[in-house]
Amino acid sequence: MKEMKFNEELFEFIKKATCSFTGIKEMKRILFDNSFIELEENKIWHLENNQKYFVTRNDASIIAFTLGNEDSFHITCTHIDTPALSLKPKNNTYENNYLKINVTPYGGLLNYAWLDEPLSIAGRVIIKNKDTYYKEIIDCQKPLLCIPSVAIHQNDSANENLSLNSQIDMMPFLSLSNTKDPIKKIIKEQINLKLEDEICDYDLFLYAVAEPTYFGLHNECILSPRIDDLTCTFSALKGFLEQKKNKNNTIFCSFNSEEIGSLTKEGADSSFLMDVLKRITAQENKEISSMISNSTILSADNTHAVHPNHPGNSDQNNEAFLNKGIVISKDSSSTTDSITSSIFKGICENAHVPYQDFATKNDMTSGSTLSGISLRHVSIDSIDIGLGQLAMHGAKEVVGSKDSYYLYLAFKKFYETKIKKEKDRIQIR
Repeated sequence: MKEMKFNEELFEFIKKATCSFTGIKEMKRILFDNSFIELEENKIWHLENNQKYFVTRNDASIIAFTLGNEDSFHITCTHIDTPALSLKPKNNTYENNYLKINVTPYGGLLNYAWLDEPLSIAGRVIIKNKDTYYKEIIDCQKPLLCIPSVAIHQNDSANENLSLNSQIDMMPFLSLSNTKDPIKKIIKEQINLKLEDEICDYDLFLYAVAEPTYFGLHNECILSPRIDDLTCTFSALKGFLEQKKNKNNTIFCSFNSEEIGSLTKEGADSSFLMDVLKRITAQENKEISSMISNSTILSADNTHAVHPNHPGNSDQNNEAFLNKGIVISKDSSSTTDSITSSIFKGICENAHVPYQDFATKNDMTSGSTLSGISLRHVSIDSIDIGLGQLAMHGAKEVVGSKDSYYLYLAFKKFYETKIKKEKDRIQIR
């Protein structure tokens, strides 16, 4: 796949993956289109070689896999959730001619970057019909709300110290009319309810409706919502789908809840991955501990590129630059070590893809990583990689227009590579 075609598909994926639920729904569609078979966790699995499978948990995380005959797993993991504003249970207030919606931050928002943005609503709705509950995934796909900033005339210190209170300053308004149960009204417009249907509950999020776009003299950069971590997610998924047929057991994971610590039943800090690995090895009559010790996991999440106006926020020797290739993170909080870094660098070289070594500046914090969290449950040789980006956790973020494509090529090569581990050496080919 060429770079321009890849980015076109990336843009479409970002537009459809507006929250964890819609993101998983879109990935399921893509997997079905590629002849994958859906499994259910509460059913017995009957796996066959040369078949392709996937399983979801809580509608918000997904693991897809293909079976070979090697005694190892090639695993990539990303996260599907993004910083957003989630709706509180009791959420509408009408005052001063504004119908406001009460929300709470999901993840660490860059608050001021969400002001004056057109926002829409997406998520999961639970419908009750007599004694049965069923689920619907909705996406309004149109501007519905806005969080207006306070004019400079009314806040003359705004350009000096903009401190935003998340309970006061981050409340969006939906209308100038006092509509009863406005969220239920919106839901009913999205779902064809029967007379006996009742909206029981929901997990709904506000998201920025802006579409991905290129910018720069030579279209060097992409400005888009949800770059963190949909760029890595789509690159991993495409690399997984387009790998050449081989004998590797290959696994693609995308977890929910990374932005809030991953400690949910479907997050990286759950048994989800280990549960799937156990079921695969049981079906294959293989010993799980030895397979895990032979395995490798690539954990992909974005990190901070050098800022054009604040280069001092980056370490002077270990910076990440846009369009300079895949970032290999080697912080005290990362899982990268010299062995896994060397393996991945060899894979990048075989794929003719550039890479960069990266470490966070000592007086700044770096977040936990997906594989670092997963290793609490699955002890696998791991490396933390990703893309350099700007404006992380804003309503719109920036990434180099070449870097996601580089990552896709590296993922594809990783899935196709045989990694043979022996006592004193590792061979990749």
